[in-house]
Amino acid sequence: MTTDIVYDQHEKHFVALDCIIFGFDQQELQLLLIKRGFEPEKGNWSLMGGFLKSDESVDEGAERILETLTGLTGVYMEQLYAYGEVRRDPVARTISIAYYALIRTDQYNKELADSHNAQWFPVSRKPALIFDHNVMVEKALARLRRRARIQPIGFELLPEKFTIPQLRSLYEAINNQPLDHRNFSKRLNSMEWLVKLNEKDKTSSRKGAFYYQFDEDLYQKLVQEGSSFALK
Repeated sequence: MTTDIVYDQHEKHFVALDCIIFGFDQQELQLLLIKRGFEPEKGNWSLMGGFLKSDESVDEGAERILETLTGLTGVYMEQLYAYGEVRRDPVARTISIAYYALIRTDQYNKELADSHNAQWFPVSRKPALIFDHNVMVEKALARLRRRARIQPIGFELLPEKFTIPQLRSLYEAINNQPLDHRNFSKRLNSMEWLVKLNEKDKTSSRKGAFYYQFDEDLYQKLVQEGSSFALK
């Protein structure tokens, strides 16, 4: 029996890639959605997605879809889960591999996103989504919250310079709950890779708050020496 005959005996299915794209507007965790321009579910809100091409890996396909919507490359992106319910797509049997990405809301190509009818929504007030996309978002949120406690991925959502209050607001937004200000600041101040700069943000008060930067190289060096990131 030839290889072609063996493969021909099996059904063929579509493989889709769906991207959950998170951002932060300094107050709330945001989700970038598109208004679907074709049937089924035309006119309803959706994650950005597309079908896998024959000449690319699933990671490459997810990166292509993210770049198509935002113009960004090299951002934090992680494979989340595979969704394969038989009737999840009413048109054809489609298996979706979901990814979530973290981007800075001031760096993406807004004109490009607008051309796809894309819009930011607070995660807490997102509209109903098509198919099983709501389930994908909830799973991505749970993964993000776990990761943010043990890895410094939250910095992917902040500008290069930030204040401790801004960083605290981010983690409160990710976890959807307030944090103890004193304990949070004390924990951060013990982390050597958080570098205090000699300049302040005075937009909120006359006294101002010092800016900080995340030193990725120092963090990786300290991890190799046995240090860890933990905001539990």
